[in-house]
Amino acid sequence: MKKQFILLALFTFHFSFLALNSQAQMQTMTPELLWKLGRVSGECVSPDGKQVIYGITNYDLVKNKGERNLFSLNISTVSNSVKLKDALNTNPIQITDSLGNEGGVQFLSNGKIGYIYKGQWWESDATAKNAKKISNIEGGISVGKISPDGKHFLYAHDVKIGQTIQEEYPDLPKTDGEVFDDLMYRHWDSYEDGNFSHIFWTTYTNGIIGADSHDIMAGTRFDCPQQPFGGAEDVQWSGDGNKIFYVCKKKTGKQYALSTNSDIYSYDLTNGVTSNFTDGINGYDTNPVISPDGKKIIWLSMARDGYEADKNRIMYYDFTTNTRMDLTASWDESVSSIIWSLDSKKIYFGEVYQATEQVFEITLPAVVADISSTDFRAVTSGDFDVNAIIGITASSLIVSRCDMNHASEIFKVDIATGSFTALTTVNKSVYDNLAMGKIEKRWVNTTDHKQELVWVIYPPNFDATIKYPTLLYCQGGPQSAVSQFYSFRWNFQLMAANGYIVVAPNRRGLPGFGTQWNEQISKDWGGQAMDDYLSAIDSISKLPFVDVTRRGCIGASYGGYSVYMLAGIHNGRFKTFIAHDGVFDLQSMYLTTEEMWFADWDMGGNFWTKPVPVTYTKFNPINFVDKWNTPIYIISNDLDYRVPFNQGQEAFQAAQLKGIKSRFLHFPDEGHWVMKPQNSLLWQREFYKWLDETLNKNPSEE
Repeated sequence: MKKQFILLALFTFHFSFLALNSQAQMQTMTPELLWKLGRVSGECVSPDGKQVIYGITNYDLVKNKGERNLFSLNISTVSNSVKLKDALNTNPIQITDSLGNEGGVQFLSNGKIGYIYKGQWWESDATAKNAKKISNIEGGISVGKISPDGKHFLYAHDVKIGQTIQEEYPDLPKTDGEVFDDLMYRHWDSYEDGNFSHIFWTTYTNGIIGADSHDIMAGTRFDCPQQPFGGAEDVQWSGDGNKIFYVCKKKTGKQYALSTNSDIYSYDLTNGVTSNFTDGINGYDTNPVISPDGKKIIWLSMARDGYEADKNRIMYYDFTTNTRMDLTASWDESVSSIIWSLDSKKIYFGEVYQATEQVFEITLPAVVADISSTDFRAVTSGDFDVNAIIGITASSLIVSRCDMNHASEIFKVDIATGSFTALTTVNKSVYDNLAMGKIEKRWVNTTDHKQELVWVIYPPNFDATIKYPTLLYCQGGPQSAVSQFYSFRWNFQLMAANGYIVVAPNRRGLPGFGTQWNEQISKDWGGQAMDDYLSAIDSISKLPFVDVTRRGCIGASYGGYSVYMLAGIHNGRFKTFIAHDGVFDLQSMYLTTEEMWFADWDMGGNFWTKPVPVTYTKFNPINFVDKWNTPIYIISNDLDYRVPFNQGQEAFQAAQLKGIKSRFLHFPDEGHWVMKPQNSLLWQREFYKWLDETLNKNPSEE
């Protein structure tokens, strides 16, 4: 027996050693490999539930651009599985292969699909490459949709309103000056150019678009889809095809800058009358979704004007009874996406919950006004993000799913059991040969005696006997989730592969932990949220494998603000900082940013009204520069009008004049994000070069 035990132990040790050795020999993530991954995103599911259309974007670093093509997959042969499995029995068909990006796909009643390509409407079979251009609209379109009855076509098209400077002064044809007499002359990454996106409709017959077109927003200086992030979800046909519902914020200039009050408007094709469908609701109203039976509509709605991160509710309206109500009045979280069941009796919605994005179900009672918490049910759960609901079948949801170690793929979810079946495995060959770090969920005590969820990401081949340099990650937003997202820039797997432990706290101001937790950040930017950051890094630093002499702090946007703020109050905790597009001086930020509703709500107003909101004095990073003494890398971009370039410029100049080791990365052709492939690769290389210079050496090596 003893001999058998020894042999078994040797056998177990042998295979354990082989497994560890194999893991050690695998690749780890690199910036270049990150850009080789295919980026998968869903489009739609066929009405019969048998096909899903999705896109894959691949990037060419030499050409410095991406290429997105459409694929069709037969999902009717893929049965739901209790366990997650690879989609080895599926055979996707590539629908498009032309240069350029395709999107905005819609299944048509004749079995074909329609989509946008190079600014025009195209149609093809859902399984073949026989595409035909249907529209020829000068200037192109950004959205296209055939009505449910197949008789009309709507599209979004830019309309020029007013004169250009060259038209006003014809003797100055080469001037590039711009004159403004109101606010919102620039937004996010572009200046107002006098062009506004309007919704048009025209007749449609068997793949032929009529010559008659009707601008339902004629003469107005408003946009639909909303700028800059709105899309096809901003405009919908009614069930009978006689009305168009569209999202618009019908304000201009200073009024637009101070308000979040968008509404959903209803336009009647029969008489040309427009009415404000959501009149009386003061915050954002977005994402109208008509029920399959055409009798009801739901949409996402915020109650308060000026608060862009207010609780997003599911509003409901019954056309037959003229009943409007908030379905989520008793629900203490904010909803991000919505879809109807095929029988119009249930609603599925996505939201951030406990630092992950999950899907929930509402079963509508016979009397909708009697809805209660018992009518809600969690469909999915786990350490991953269901980041999009693409479509629905009789028994399944088709979704996009990711986690911190895997980019998004398409999955089928059994509605009854919540089990997942992978439909695409675009990046499987890469991940199968990649050593990945463990992701751990820890709860930390905060200074006000609450519990804070903190993600800890470990390097591949982690060895608990070694002390590792550690990064505190500060999230932006300030009210955007630290969930199981997969970022192609702030990629935790890549940070871990470079030998860092990453600490990612769900500090105050993040969704998924109730409305009160989420709202506490407003007017308290530098208060409890900073304490939450420090509580997280202090708690994790007690672990024996965290090297407290090699800790860094990184972040973007509000995360960049956090870096600047912590640089003045960290009391020697950190050895290096990296701030991307961060807010450095709240006063100059107030007078140079564009979305004034955000500044007014979060700062508590302007800084010249008495009494001055404490944010400008107590929580302004520029007021703590006298305490800066730590190396800092600063990134700021010319086309970032949200957090303007001067914020980073001022911070860098302050660090330089104080004699602090500092570096400034500047992109003249990027906005708040870094989108171009080669710029992104430069960003990654500089990011790790700086960390290697300032953090990655052991004290004994210095």
